Order: sequence, then C-alpha cells, then structure tokens
Amino acid sequence: MKTTMQKTILGILVFVAVLALLGSSFAGGFFTGRLTSSHNNGIVSPILPREDQSEETPAGTQGEVIDFDIVQEVLNILVPDFYGELPDAKTLAYGAIHGMLLTLDDPYTSFVEPEIAAILNEDASGEFEGIGATVRMREDGYLEIVRPLPGHPAESAGLLVGDLILGVDGESIVGMGLYEALGLIRGPADSEVVLEIARPEEGEDTFTVTITRARIALPIVEYEMLADNIAYVRLTEFDNTASDKVKAALEELQAQNPQGLIFDLRDNPGGYLREAIKVSDLFLDEGLIAIERDSDDNEQRFYSYDGDVGEDILMVVLVNGGSASASEIVAGALQDRQRALLIGETTVGKGSVQLPHNLSDGSQFRVTIAHWFTPEEQDIHGNGLTPNIEAPHPTDTPVDQDPQRERAIEYLLQGQ
Repeated sequence: MKTTMQKTILGILVFVAVLALLGSSFAGGFFTGRLTSSHNNGIVSPILPREDQSEETPAGTQGEVIDFDIVQEVLNILVPDFYGELPDAKTLAYGAIHGMLLTLDDPYTSFVEPEIAAILNEDASGEFEGIGATVRMREDGYLEIVRPLPGHPAESAGLLVGDLILGVDGESIVGMGLYEALGLIRGPADSEVVLEIARPEEGEDTFTVTITRARIALPIVEYEMLADNIAYVRLTEFDNTASDKVKAALEELQAQNPQGLIFDLRDNPGGYLREAIKVSDLFLDEGLIAIERDSDDNEQRFYSYDGDVGEDILMVVLVNGGSASASEIVAGALQDRQRALLIGETTVGKGSVQLPHNLSDGSQFRVTIAHWFTPEEQDIHGNGLTPNIEAPHPTDTPVDQDPQRERAIEYLLQGQ
C-alpha cells in the first residue's frame, strides 16, 4: 500500500510536469526529418530558437486549456487502487503528455523524452550518424521515406522512395510524433536498428530490414563549373554556415563569367530560418521573401535587400520530393518573385513552424505555432511547391545520369 506521502508526491509531480509543459516560453524555427544524427548542439534540420521572438504564455490561462481537477481525480483513484506496480512519477507524467498531444492531430507538435531529445539537440554540423534517409510524417500517421541518400545505409539496405516505416526494434511508431519516431531510428555509428517496412505498391505484407547505422559526412555546399559555361551550386542543408558558403561559391564561380546558374536544393531537408532568409537575399533585390502567419492571422514578414552577389545571373532551381522547410521558403521566394524557375518534382510541403522548448529534465517539447507563406501567398504546408518545369528522376536512373540537371542545363542554354 502506498503511503500518503508517496501519493502526494506522485500527484504533484504529474501536475507540475503538465503545468510546466503548458507554461513554456516560445522561441522559433522549423524542421523536416532526416534519419541521421549529428554532433554538438543542434539538429540536422534544426528547429531553431528565433532570436527576434520570445513570448510567454499569459498567466492564468492554463486552467482554460486543461481541466487539472479531473486529472487529479484520476490520480487520486489510480495511486491507491491500481492492481500492480505503478510506473514512477516521471513516466506517468510523460504518458499524460503524450496522450494529451495525441488529441491535436498534428505530428509536428511533439514531446520527446531526454534520451531522444539529446539526439535531436545535436548540432547541424554536416556529419551525421544514422541510416541516411530523408522522411516525412504523413497525415495518416505513417512515416514515409522521401529519399534514401545515395551511397548510405538506407539505400544499401534496399529502402525505396515511398516505403513506410511501421516499427523500430519491435516498437510500433504508427501515430507517433515525428521527432519521437526519428529519435528511435537515429543512433550511433556501427549500431544496428531493425525497421518494420511496408511497401504499399507490393501489397499489405510487411518485412523487416536490419540496418547498420553509419557516420555520414555530407558537404554543405558543392559547386563546380559544368560544360557549356554553366555554374552549379548544390546546398544540402541550411546549417549555420550555409549563406556564407553559398556566397563564397557564387563569388568564385562568378569570376569565371558563367552563362547561367543551377541552384540545387534537391533532398535538402531544411535548417535554420535565418540562413534561409540570408540565402534567399543572395539572389533577390529588395522585396518580400516569406510570411510567417499564425492561426489568428498575426504575421511576421521577412525581406531581402539590394546589393548581393547573385542578383543578376540567369538561374534555375532544382527541387524534388526531398526539398523541404527552408528549401521551400527559398525556392518559393525565387519562384514567386520571378527570379528563377523551379525544375524537378513537387516539394515536400513542410511549411509549418515549430517552436522548441527545452524542459527542466532534459526532455523537449515542440509546438506548431504558424505556417509559412510565399510572397504570393502560397501556403507551403501540405501543398508543397509545384515546379515550373516538371522533370522526373526515375529510381532506376543510372548513377552517372541526372535528367533533372540535364533539363536545367538545356533551359539555361536556351536562354529562356
């Protein structure tokens, strides 16, 4: 029989955990999933604290959001009467939080426990440990492979675009929040993870795949001068060096007087908001880049300014089903401002904004607070961006061929 003191402590801990969750202060950013983990103190496609916004939850509103009395009633019955061993107070609190978030029907609003938060909080340094795939959480609660990264474990294990990950090491992740699911799949190099996979086009049968995670080093910026005097810059993610590295690449390539530029954002899962704005500004004169708008129609607008290195060169942007978040902000701005055509495939459609809250016990809570809109009011979230020129990249394309890049070169050589 549990003592009165144990009952009181348990009730207080659960109550305080939920209260602390609802009362967290706001900072900002966005995310899309890549099944890798990195080092230091950010995440691969980071949900970034926005330095220009901090908003406290108004005092006294918590009672209007949740009925704590009924929660306490349940605890008062559960603690003395439950047949069996109760979990510890923190486990019960986590369970209450997970259950609460399930009612929101938003996979991006998520609570992750300290062990997983530690993985997701690592820095976007360009060196990752994981299976090497870009993913998205579908509205039906299934985690879908958007693109296995070439030459990395997911591809080597035979995972394909469109595969659904149903379970990780025997635990179902269907209906789980995106970040919680990612945290289970990520892990240190040389460790194994067993994934349960569904391949819808092949029927209802599922199968398991054992993948050995690896350290994956991806250069943030790749650039070169192609044949026919076409400059090529590929940005793989928006880490905190992205704009500086893109600018340096542009300056070196511009010195060779290229006829045109291909800016490649394929399979770029996103990253820092401030870097997305800075990269957009490299190519745009004065004007609107993006709008962040909440459910009450409050908005923040982000602008570009004259005088940057890439404003005059003829250019196109390559996008595909792995281009998300920050990539879509940049591509949408260039498309809407008629600065560049998009060539490739429709983008992910990850246009919601999540604010991260690092909680006192090392866990993390991320809440969706707004959507991104392009200068011409395209709602990115759930829709993605439609390219001006559709150019598929079949999965059986030989590795030495790139039909999307070839289509971009063709367009630039035509000068239109």
